Amino acid sequence: MSPAIPDRVLRELGRTEGDTDSLGLLVRDQDTRRLVLLRALLDAAAAAPAAVCPPPLLDRLREDWALLEAAERTDRAAVRTVLFHPMAGPWAQRLLGGLTGTTAAGPELHTDLAHLSALAAAAAIRAALPCTVRLTSREELLSLPTLGAVRAEPGPLVLTHAGGETTIRPAGAPPLSVRSLPDGTMASADPRWLPVLTLPPVLPGAGPVPLDDLDPYRTRGTGLERHGLSAATHIDDHERKAWAESWSGVEPLLRVGGEHRLTEAAVLLRCLVPLGPPPGSGPVGQGAAHCSGTRREAFGAVLSSKPATPAYFASTLVHELQHTKLAALGALVRLHHEDATPRHFAPWRSDPRPFDGLLQGAYSHLALADYWQRFALGARRVTHRDLAWAEHARCRQQVGAVLPVLAGSAALTPDGRVLVNEMITVYHRLEDSPPPTGHLARAEAYVSTAKVIWQQRNGSPRS
Repeated sequence: MSPAIPDRVLRELGRTEGDTDSLGLLVRDQDTRRLVLLRALLDAAAAAPAAVCPPPLLDRLREDWALLEAAERTDRAAVRTVLFHPMAGPWAQRLLGGLTGTTAAGPELHTDLAHLSALAAAAAIRAALPCTVRLTSREELLSLPTLGAVRAEPGPLVLTHAGGETTIRPAGAPPLSVRSLPDGTMASADPRWLPVLTLPPVLPGAGPVPLDDLDPYRTRGTGLERHGLSAATHIDDHERKAWAESWSGVEPLLRVGGEHRLTEAAVLLRCLVPLGPPPGSGPVGQGAAHCSGTRREAFGAVLSSKPATPAYFASTLVHELQHTKLAALGALVRLHHEDATPRHFAPWRSDPRPFDGLLQGAYSHLALADYWQRFALGARRVTHRDLAWAEHARCRQQVGAVLPVLAGSAALTPDGRVLVNEMITVYHRLEDSPPPTGHLARAEAYVSTAKVIWQQRNGSPRS
């Protein structure tokens, strides 16, 4: 076994569970990796050729870094709220690739470099540290991560913060003032200021959950369309109200799945990124069609179109937070030595999946099968019960179709073997409360049909 994670924790995670201490281990590792990544940016910028990182930009980067250090000395927790914001991860990975030459250093590299100024300014504001920062608006929007954004023509701006008041002076436009509120948000009477909407904590003592439709890196570089996801969207006041109303019903529905589902959301969820209606769902997106996803480099973020009901909102969190959890575990310990060749059949996808993708999908669908079974057993209304049994049966059959491939892999590490064995235990435990026969038959037909279509499109699956 790996010394990086206790056997008890690994088994708990294998059952798609996890208490505060177990999940906290994953969080601390991810946060440490973020700090190391940020330090690597500073070193890479200093080592980069002047053609990649010109001296004026390097000087500005060092000024921003010095402001971050000063803000952290003033209020460490406030600064880390900004640095650990999920969207700082994609930005840092993208910038590091440009500075080191592992990705093409295109014209946006300088814009990516300048984004550190916005992060430093947001950190200083949260830490109540007086500062003056030069910023650059992009695409008619200046984002202050975790706080909000200013509508402004592309170009330079100057931000000054002191005494709880922030003044932003765009070039060629009147200044605007934004005040800091006791709850960590910011407000302004000026319509150019766009605050980040924050949803209430899942549990008392947990932090509020930003509904971030403003950060410029929230979906940049994801190739959303390849994964059946819609593009990121800005939401209007009506849509914000709909999100908030749906969110208000999530806590009791997560609790239906067990206290560990609430714990997952309280410990792991750091922001929601709203997506537009799913492709093919029509212009208004009012139906049940839904899409969601996560990003490995954006730990704690769930990308999602607006769920049709609180029940689907809760199940989306159950689904996506398993991906967050398993990706963090995989960064901490090696689970397998399989290669990344996409060759496996997965009933939830039409394309071949690599082994790691198969493991990820089986893990999240196993958690969903467990969630919907608990929902069905506790549902009072027949329509709710039937819907939940249908979802449970489909997810359970999907997992059952791929567990033999996972269990039969000789490339699982000892830690990976423990994880998969615990998944198998949960799968068989679900048999104690089987779904009604009709739901089971439909689920079996669904998976069989999916496999036939997959084989016609891709050939026979290989293990």
